[in-house]
Amino acid sequence: MWSNGLNLLALTGIAWVALRMVPAGAPPVHQGDHTVLDGEWIYLEDRTEGRALEQLGPPMSSKFSFRTEAGAVILASGHGSGQRDVRVALDGTPTEATDQGRLLRYTGSWKDGTFSYQTAFFKLDTKAPDGVIKREFRPTPDGLIVSVSVRENSPSTALYRHPQDIPMPTPAKATITDLAWISGAWTGTRGTDGVISFEERWSPPSGGSMLATARTVNRGKLSAFEYLRIVEREGGLVYIAQPGGAPPTEFILTEFDAKRAVFENPRHDYPKKITYELTGDSGLTATIGFLKGGTPRRFEFKREGK
Repeated sequence: MWSNGLNLLALTGIAWVALRMVPAGAPPVHQGDHTVLDGEWIYLEDRTEGRALEQLGPPMSSKFSFRTEAGAVILASGHGSGQRDVRVALDGTPTEATDQGRLLRYTGSWKDGTFSYQTAFFKLDTKAPDGVIKREFRPTPDGLIVSVSVRENSPSTALYRHPQDIPMPTPAKATITDLAWISGAWTGTRGTDGVISFEERWSPPSGGSMLATARTVNRGKLSAFEYLRIVEREGGLVYIAQPGGAPPTEFILTEFDAKRAVFENPRHDYPKKITYELTGDSGLTATIGFLKGGTPRRFEFKREGK
């Protein structure tokens, strides 16, 4: 479900913080220096005021990482620059890089326990910037509060954490036969005149497992494939996806009934939730998205031959 239409996964200011108790298991934070920013950060929840449920989502990439060194923060990945390992000095000294015919100028600071940096975008033959993005990263006992503003727009704010500091959900008690209704060959199409076709072929339950292969064909050419498994583990079920044969990513079954199954992994950047649901007499719908809000991606299948 990662790399076909359910190739789901092949597919990608001022911070407001509610005053509340720090949840159990929240990471310790030491605000004395900028090294607290080190490592990978995963989007957890949108904290922008006044935003409708369908508008919720990360203010920047749902996964990014920093490395730190004396007097600087390295933008290692997920910062939208098209560049890796951009060094942002903390004394305001600009760093420049080029990307796709543009000049990007970075300036940053560490002040009062907050790392801020600004990216100005220039055409190579102009002196005035085409646009400016401002980002702030404030470590708190609850995680990293990230605030992003574009031009003069109001900032978007969200909570990020290191993946190891995000609690995993409680598994639902289930056996593989509880999801036997997913077995079979499922196909679907997208696009004008169905130019994109996708399929998932699930084996019947056996040996505590169900296996599947998935593929997407775009205009007659293979565009993605995926290996899928659902396996029993410690009284529950785990959905394992390997888009393009990549290393496995696991999602825990958190709720189910005779027609619906929900798998979650809040430590994954996207998707964090995968849902299968029987529809009508011969349909299967799958959606992927965040744990809360946003606009999930939806894929509609029909049982082959129906």
